[in-house]
Amino acid sequence: MPAMRSSARLLGMIVVLTCTAVMKAETPKPVASGKSTITVTAIGKKDAPAPDVSNDDIQLTVNKERKQVANWEKADGLGLAILIDDSLDTSVASQWNDLKAFIMAQPANTAVAVAYAANSTAMVAQDFTTDHALAAKALRIPRGQLGIGSSPYLAVIDWLKRWPNTGNRRSLLLISSGIDYLRGSWGPFYPDVDTAVEHAQKENVNLWSIYSPGFGHRSHSFALANLGQNNLSKMTDETGGETYFLGVTAPVSFRPYLEELQTHLNNQYLLTFSGDGGAKGKLVRVQLRSELPDLELSHANNAFISPSSASR
Repeated sequence: MPAMRSSARLLGMIVVLTCTAVMKAETPKPVASGKSTITVTAIGKKDAPAPDVSNDDIQLTVNKERKQVANWEKADGLGLAILIDDSLDTSVASQWNDLKAFIMAQPANTAVAVAYAANSTAMVAQDFTTDHALAAKALRIPRGQLGIGSSPYLAVIDWLKRWPNTGNRRSLLLISSGIDYLRGSWGPFYPDVDTAVEHAQKENVNLWSIYSPGFGHRSHSFALANLGQNNLSKMTDETGGETYFLGVTAPVSFRPYLEELQTHLNNQYLLTFSGDGGAKGKLVRVQLRSELPDLELSHANNAFISPSSASR
């Protein structure tokens, strides 16, 4: 009898331990949320200065659902890339004094890089540096006729893929006609524009552009110039930036555009929120609203949520 009681107790212990193990195995592990950080530009309406914006002043919607803002702070530090289309009419170099002044006026904690879009790649003339005089020296006359035959959008994608760690706030200014000579008269949008937008959204890069005519008579065609501007506008609108142009002719001066761009760069915030990014991360639709009068909030229409840690 004692031996039977001992066997029964041992069997009971085995059953309890087995059930406990099964329960532990079936208990789901908590999923650590991924995070997303986007750059938001505060813009004053009717040319009014942008007001200071606090966390309490904004409402965040992610995929049509209200979402709590984890962090909201005035952005500090910037990685600013300037990409010049090598197929531009060489007369654009007359604007370089204004562009040099813009580079030299950047805050000390802004790292500036200069590259040329040629052969559908970004040919870096000066890598990111806080020595703004060094970056300004990298400006040269575009190759004009010799630069025709490539895609400025593929060059944007190429540079985005190679962007070094310059912090959370990043902007790329593309000076181009927007014409994709590699794709030809593709319409209404070139196939690489959406890819450029997706890469920029995933890396939280605001894309900006200044339109300037390309080299040669064909580049001055209204239909082709309009096509280029439409593609530039689509790319910048969907990444939280803006395209500057005045008709399809060469701007008289880049200075007003660069001054407005500087105003925008001086009024940017970093917004962070949490979410389930899954195993690989994902893009989600974001919308921001504010009840502050005379305020417009500009940002990419999609944000990338990093992979959730439990799914990695």
